[in-house]
Amino acid sequence: MTAAQRVRKVANLANGTTLLGLVLAWMAGTAIRGGPRGLIIAGGYAWRLPAAGAFAVGNMVLCRIGAEALMANPALLGHEEKHCSHYAWCLGLPFLPLYFLAAGWSLLRTGNPASANFFERHAGLAAGGYVDTRSPVPAPHNAGGIEV
Repeated sequence: MTAAQRVRKVANLANGTTLLGLVLAWMAGTAIRGGPRGLIIAGGYAWRLPAAGAFAVGNMVLCRIGAEALMANPALLGHEEKHCSHYAWCLGLPFLPLYFLAAGWSLLRTGNPASANFFERHAGLAAGGYVDTRSPVPAPHNAGGIEV
């Protein structure tokens, strides 16, 4: 692990979100195993909510597929790992209301909760399986190629 990954792991342990993720994974009956870069992978998540194929809580990545399948998909695992960092940056649970505010803002602006969501854009829309539905506004004539 890098120093930043160790800091994220300790921060998410200290802010309680990794413990929350472990409890959620245990309650959902997932198979829990260690993952790369200080992550913990919980495969076989079957609850209806959230509807996502994978999601993070602290340093836990919960997924509907098996842990091996998730680790064989470096783009999706990297996307979820960035959300693990978001928990650390937001000091734990404040990430959740911030995420939902960003999702609401995106929904109002683009018609879907991901396209203009800061957290999803930072994690990589395509890596998370999202399509960017924002339609670029054409630049005015003679604007030098700058979009407004």
